[in-house]
Amino acid sequence: MKATRSLLRALLILCLRSPCTQSADTESEPAAIIELGGATAWDLKGGGSSFGPDLAAEVTPVESWLELEAGTTPLFRPHSTEWDTDLLFKKPWTLSEKAEFMAGLGPEWIHSSAYSVTTNSLGAEVVLDFMFWPNSKHRFGWYLEPGYDYDFARGHDRSVGISAGLLIAVP
Repeated sequence: MKATRSLLRALLILCLRSPCTQSADTESEPAAIIELGGATAWDLKGGGSSFGPDLAAEVTPVESWLELEAGTTPLFRPHSTEWDTDLLFKKPWTLSEKAEFMAGLGPEWIHSSAYSVTTNSLGAEVVLDFMFWPNSKHRFGWYLEPGYDYDFARGHDRSVGISAGLLIAVP
């Protein structure tokens, strides 16, 4: 858990100071976008559902071509907690001045604790990200992000989930 907090702090500092994320028109393009919301996941092998908060930061190193998102989601269910920390590589498409769509995939670190047994594993995640902005300034908005997770550990757990919440632009 300390490693996850340190990773998020470093990412936030990187997002706020990175010169490559700022375009010539800094008025219209934020340095980073913070995603703050909730998530739910359903285990496809019959393990039930879990719920938890969702926190991520997104930067744009290559305009209209690549967005990077790093985030973490603690998921809770009876007798079990799972921390999913991921780095997603997304291709963005602008649908309108107020709507964006992105498809992405990337690696995921999964830290699980169930019935006092702790495990760590690597996995992969595929997401579709819908972002909606109430005005063209893109300061605040909301997102909806369905996804699919595949765990490379023994058992090869698979799950589908969705996260949703607020978008906050960092100038």
